[in-house]
Amino acid sequence: MTLSTPTPPPSATSRPGPLLSVRGVTAFYDEFQALWGVDLEVREGEVVTLLGANGAGKTTTLRVISGLLRPPSGGVRFAGREITGLPAHRIVELGIAHVPEGRQLFPLMSVEENLLLGGRVARVRARRPANLERMVELFPILGERRHQAAGTLSGGEQQMLAIARALMSEPRLLLLDEPSLGLAPRVTEEVFATVRSIAARGVTVLLVEQNVLEALEISDRGYVIEHGRIVRAGAAAELARDAAIREAYLGL
Repeated sequence: MTLSTPTPPPSATSRPGPLLSVRGVTAFYDEFQALWGVDLEVREGEVVTLLGANGAGKTTTLRVISGLLRPPSGGVRFAGREITGLPAHRIVELGIAHVPEGRQLFPLMSVEENLLLGGRVARVRARRPANLERMVELFPILGERRHQAAGTLSGGEQQMLAIARALMSEPRLLLLDEPSLGLAPRVTEEVFATVRSIAARGVTVLLVEQNVLEALEISDRGYVIEHGRIVRAGAAAELARDAAIREAYLGL
């Protein structure tokens, strides 16, 4: 199966710059400051993991990128275009899809209806039937549960549905927030295998995940965020060997 993407990834030598660039971003929830000058970038074709403890600012970073939270300072560029302050639906149109923590499905609607909602983006609407068939090919369990209410699926099946719904918009960049949260170890392995498969089909991925070693194993690079600030960045293999990270997140 081949997933459609708006433009093919350029080669490493011809790549003009990062696909996503977050520069000096701050963010607040009322009076509480959640982000303090966050900088990160994701290049076309990469899987990048954002690591950190609960409350460190990982989800807030994704919310800023996808337009769910407007930063009072700093900026976000995607594919060379400034997207800071754009509404969320416009950012989806441009090619960013966000799978939020907790999946946020419509539980009383069927699997198929949830998928079709993901394909309502204007630039892909005409391809919804074909993309629907691609999703049930990529996630066979969704084909089996096609007419079943989303709320009756298992946790792992719901996570697959949330990812598939996002892919219905043919994103160039997929934001994944804690995709393994609350899942059994075997199902977690299936989710990470799915992320690898998606990346292999040309979709760039920014992943927020607390299963540190598993996330770094499928990633090219990573960032560590603490108290709303990026404190470490590097190649995934390098971060996986870092003694401070292993102690802080793995208790080793």
